[in-house]
Amino acid sequence: MNEITFYEIALAGIFAVAGVTALILLFMTAPYGRHLRRGWGPTISSTAGWILMESFAVGTIAVFFFVSDRYCDLMAIVFLVMWQLHYVNRTFIYPFRRRGGNKQMPIAVVGMAILFNTWNGYLNGHWLFSLGPARGIEWMTDPRFIIGGALFLTGMAINHHSDNILLDLRLHDGKGYTVPKGGLFRFVSMPNYFGELVEWAGWAVATWSIPGLAFAVFTAANLVPRALSNHKWYREKFEDYPGNRKAIIPFIL
Repeated sequence: MNEITFYEIALAGIFAVAGVTALILLFMTAPYGRHLRRGWGPTISSTAGWILMESFAVGTIAVFFFVSDRYCDLMAIVFLVMWQLHYVNRTFIYPFRRRGGNKQMPIAVVGMAILFNTWNGYLNGHWLFSLGPARGIEWMTDPRFIIGGALFLTGMAINHHSDNILLDLRLHDGKGYTVPKGGLFRFVSMPNYFGELVEWAGWAVATWSIPGLAFAVFTAANLVPRALSNHKWYREKFEDYPGNRKAIIPFIL
């Protein structure tokens, strides 16, 4: 099997796994965070688990960047910076800001996340820095990059703003869960997830690549079912929970 064949199989595989993942998660909520439960084997600190699993997203794509012959290309640098803007925060900043870092997370969940982050980093990094077309400086004025970049930054801003509301809420309201308010929480239960959907949809457009699309599809397959589970949890836990809120997409879902 040559490298191109292997890559094509890996790329097709992630779409297939996204479909299976969505079906499973619609009926079984992943056991971490508020949905942590027994029966998933050994656990580790959620902070350590978060850093470990997300570091593979940071590292894998960086390896493909630095071993390629495009490491001096401006657009390659821009794509790397876009990716790392998200993942450096998720790996080395967010875990220490969130409350409950001493809670546990199943090692099995960490292992599955490591597999995905390595797989996804390989697909996107290998395409952007080796297999795909080299994007010249003119790509920065291409409508696809402008629209995609705007979506990416908008999604990131929504994600960070929503995370800050949750972090501030947990900081001032003790250990229990309370109903978040403000920002896009007025419309959906999980605007931080909505921000990630917008962010990686923007990435797919900005890179104009099938691996970018695969990432966006898998993000939706993972986050939409979890948003539905969290939305149901909020409505069951709080009798006065706003009835007009959707789960993840304002006015739609």
